[in-house]
Amino acid sequence: MVKIIKQTVSMRTRDNVRLDADIYRPDTKEKLPILLMRQPYGREIASTVVYAHPHWYAAQGYIVVIQDVRGRGTSQGEFDLFTHEVADGLDTINWVSSLPYSTGKVGMYGFSYQGMTQLYTAAHQPACLKAIAPAMVAYDLYSDWAYENGAFCLWANLAWAIQLAVETARLKGDEAAYLKLKAASHNLPLNGSIAANPELMQELAPDSFYHQWLHNSDAAAEYWQKRSPKYFLDRVDLPMLHVGGWFDPYLRGTMNLYQAMVAQGNQPQHLLIGPWAHLPWGNKLGAVDYGVEAQNPIDEIQIRWFDHWLKDIDTGLLEESTICLFEMGSNSWREFNSLPSEQTTFYLASDGLAGVREDSGMLWQYEELADPSPQELIATDLGETVTEFDNNTDILVHDPWRPVPALGGHAIYPSGSFERSLLDCRADILTYTSASLESDLHLTGAITLEVYCTTNNPSFDICAVLSTVNPNGAVFNFTQGYIRVVAPDSQINSLKIPLQPTCMYIQAGDRLRLSLSGACFPAYPLNSGDGKLPHESRQIDHGIITIKIHSGGDYPSRLLIDGSR
Repeated sequence: MVKIIKQTVSMRTRDNVRLDADIYRPDTKEKLPILLMRQPYGREIASTVVYAHPHWYAAQGYIVVIQDVRGRGTSQGEFDLFTHEVADGLDTINWVSSLPYSTGKVGMYGFSYQGMTQLYTAAHQPACLKAIAPAMVAYDLYSDWAYENGAFCLWANLAWAIQLAVETARLKGDEAAYLKLKAASHNLPLNGSIAANPELMQELAPDSFYHQWLHNSDAAAEYWQKRSPKYFLDRVDLPMLHVGGWFDPYLRGTMNLYQAMVAQGNQPQHLLIGPWAHLPWGNKLGAVDYGVEAQNPIDEIQIRWFDHWLKDIDTGLLEESTICLFEMGSNSWREFNSLPSEQTTFYLASDGLAGVREDSGMLWQYEELADPSPQELIATDLGETVTEFDNNTDILVHDPWRPVPALGGHAIYPSGSFERSLLDCRADILTYTSASLESDLHLTGAITLEVYCTTNNPSFDICAVLSTVNPNGAVFNFTQGYIRVVAPDSQINSLKIPLQPTCMYIQAGDRLRLSLSGACFPAYPLNSGDGKLPHESRQIDHGIITIKIHSGGDYPSRLLIDGSR
């Protein structure tokens, strides 16, 4: 058994701030490459919520450095979310590469914040940084993390802000603030006049990033440009192992980063996505057991990745497919060299009672027509049997007194897939269900809902959930999307709502269901209907929102699904 030596050491940044780190290394005189993780939660945690302990990584022949970022753990300085990570990342990488017992080759690993620090460090293109493994990160901090299609990610942002505020209170020794914030973390969402801007955060965490994210609702704001990795990585060409989860709230960031790096560089980019939420990474999530194949393989994969780039060991990595996706339903891994481009289309149809009866809202396929015009739709055989298909309307009413609650998905805890047939019985949820599939369906990649709607309100939200319906009637969600619409057209609004990318197998005999609602609370704040932003919207001013969903004829609302049969 390899003996591992642990040391606590410090370095100084260019502005003379002390940063502390734990170093784990085998008891050997052999020079070894470095694995670096920079994180804000106290270095002894070392992301062991999803990764093996640094002892294990060190035993594989690495010097593992776990550093407290500025203002966290025992490191000096003031913590300011992502503000110092570009400069501090460069100072740190130069320091670790010059450790006397290292080869000078460095790799970085970690997820979430620890993944973001890799991107900020990579922006400098330091010669010693040979490869990274960012997991569950944002490429554009605004659209991949803070907001989803213009909707503030209330639960995820608030939960994280309180977590960081609790740690800040602990470091300051403010026990009263610590206890109040910790209690609040177990009772989300918080209450107050403005639900998205709780008084507790204003009182006990006035300097939190949460307030900046809430008030910078414009994607073009300078705030996002100064902090989003996409503005730092335009010239970076570095081997990256991208890790994501189908129910991770930042999956769109993982996908966007991967696609950007593939498009702009020549270095290998590998993508691996499992049936996981932000944490943990295991075979059970929500109400579903995805089987033994879904057990966390990332530690072993990362060692193979870094052995190749840091030790020049031929692990066969470059001969393997670059994309590895866990297919839910079949509960198996599928390999690709590029994402499938074949597309399946389902059109919405209804007799106007999609919020009342399960057999009223329908998803229809028109396989004989690649992209039919409204006239061609009416002329199909289905148009002869479904006479109501021409210009149908379902009316969706959002009542702030009893908003549609979040159930699983990617934007709230607990995440994942749950049985939602009872939820779909609500009259404020429109459901569109396909006939039993005649053949197996493999969904792989992007899913987009194109929907036509009207409203008299200055703003509204739409939540779209895609589920399987088993022959016994059980309904399990597997992906969803959300959009906030401000200043809608007074006539017909044609919306494109991206759902969370997925990889899903639906067997013949099952059905596909789309569920539409005007809320998904508290994953996202309730839309007041008056056009006000979440930080301006008082609960007392929230009104009823009526949305008309149009389908058929002149309004071919449809689902566009990447994948193949």
